[in-house]
Amino acid sequence: MKKQDVINGYTTITTSNRIEQQLSPSTKSNVNNSPDPVIIAKLYAIKEAIADRVEMHKNIGEQRSQWNNMLLTSINVITLAAATMTAIAATSTVVTGQVFGLKISSTLLYLAATVMLVVMNKLQPSQLAEEQRIAARLFQNLLNQIDTTLSIGHPVTSDVQEAMDNILALDKAYPLPILGIMLDKFPSSVEPAVWWPQQRRIQVKKINQNINNWNGWNGKLEEEMREIMGILEKKDQEEYIRLGKKALKLNKILAICGPLITGLGAIGSAFVGSWAAVVGIVAGALATIVNTIQHGGQVGMVFEMYRNNAGFFKYMQENIEFNLMEKDVGRRENGEVFELKVALMLGRSLLEVRNLANASSWKGEQLDEFASKLF
Repeated sequence: MKKQDVINGYTTITTSNRIEQQLSPSTKSNVNNSPDPVIIAKLYAIKEAIADRVEMHKNIGEQRSQWNNMLLTSINVITLAAATMTAIAATSTVVTGQVFGLKISSTLLYLAATVMLVVMNKLQPSQLAEEQRIAARLFQNLLNQIDTTLSIGHPVTSDVQEAMDNILALDKAYPLPILGIMLDKFPSSVEPAVWWPQQRRIQVKKINQNINNWNGWNGKLEEEMREIMGILEKKDQEEYIRLGKKALKLNKILAICGPLITGLGAIGSAFVGSWAAVVGIVAGALATIVNTIQHGGQVGMVFEMYRNNAGFFKYMQENIEFNLMEKDVGRRENGEVFELKVALMLGRSLLEVRNLANASSWKGEQLDEFASKLF
């Protein structure tokens, strides 16, 4: 709306709301819909924190892998040295004082190996290293998700909160410290690893709202996802929990046998000159074999790998269930994009996923095929 102003005797015409008149409708829309710079700054701060965590977990994972190698080598060398001293003392014709020195030395070496083995079995450095490798990968994945949000999305406050929740959940699932909050290496039951926060109701924007009012979803896709969810639970997740139980059982047996055998070796080496010396010699060989199988074979790492794989399938199930439980399709993730993500996570094409779902609906419990082709 125009009005006339008189300034120093001259009449001038001014325009009210000048800024609004200068902006075209599309320009005003872009101004109103431009991302909040505070939210952008928060997401970049979160990115920096995640990048730092990725580096920390990588470095600490390498360090703990080296611990496993060094402790394994050291304990085996000490055990074999103690067995060799016991054998020398048992067959020696030297003076009594020297035989006594060999006996004491071998006994001390066996005791040192026993203590070191107890500590190593408690910490499971190969499993610790695997935890950090997994954490580094998951943090890197979270970093990529934030990059995607910043690149093609319109970040909002819920994106910031979701990223924070994911970071805290990962910190809890894969802690860096050993003392106090270390994960139980010998749990009473095998449960899938959980590294994600409790799912919340989040507004998800539709794609092509004017073209597809169903946000990419239809009855056939929903049924397909239900079938995939069932296969993941009954086949893939159950299989890795079964394998995890076997790995855990083997690890427990080896963790008990190792220190027990070296302890027997210490007792046998203290009584050189009798049949106990044979125990001291044989115990050294057996302890080396058991220690090599457990820590050289990284049984703890295998258990953690199985536990994490079971968690991966549980994560997929919860994502599918979370979308299917949401009755308002506009609040779901776009159906076509979601189906593509599921196919990629299973290592299958879209056609293979649909064929698997159809086969599951026909055969039901008799289906022998697993959902995942990746592992």
